[in-house]
Amino acid sequence: MGASDKSLGGVMLLVAGFVFTYYTTWAILLPFFDASSPIHNYFPAREWAIRLPAFVLVVGLSGIGFFVGSTIIKENRKKAQKAKLRAA
Repeated sequence: MGASDKSLGGVMLLVAGFVFTYYTTWAILLPFFDASSPIHNYFPAREWAIRLPAFVLVVGLSGIGFFVGSTIIKENRKKAQKAKLRAA
């Protein structure tokens, strides 16, 4: 099990490094290249450098909020059920 965890961690690290390098090049370094440079063909429009992370952030925060809300509701139901059993 230890070797598979290490390999999974290594793959995740490589993917994170690639995504970081790609996004940094796209959002920060690309404006310094001439518009006719062929490097612009490898990246989407620059407006998506803002839209995509904003969308991911909204979806991620919504998922976290949903998880926290559902957990609170479940815990309150358990507490109410325990209180009902004690009273009976």
